[in-house]
Amino acid sequence: MSYRDLIVAAHNQLKTPVVWVWDNLNVHLVDELALFFVENEEWLTVFQLPSYAPELNPQEGVWSLVKRGLADFAAASLDHLSRIVKRKLKKVQYCPELIDGCLTESGLIMSAE
Repeated sequence: MSYRDLIVAAHNQLKTPVVWVWDNLNVHLVDELALFFVENEEWLTVFQLPSYAPELNPQEGVWSLVKRGLADFAAASLDHLSRIVKRKLKKVQYCPELIDGCLTESGLIMSAE
């Protein structure tokens, strides 16, 4: 199945307009897909992400917090490293102000409406 077929299948199954977000993988940038997007713009909106924009991705902030907590850490094994990373992620999970900070930094805002 091609990307084009996948997009059409999603549109047909959802029976609604589709918003598609692409990264800059070389197969996403081919001319035939660009033409397909233009031909189907009545139901298809495509956003092309910048090449690398960690400031737009809240998970980058979360990983930054986790990595900061791993400074000067030497794991005895991959299992040990996995346990420590999970523990650090759990700590972030229970600190909503940290998550809010990562969202705010990316320009995303959670609201209780």
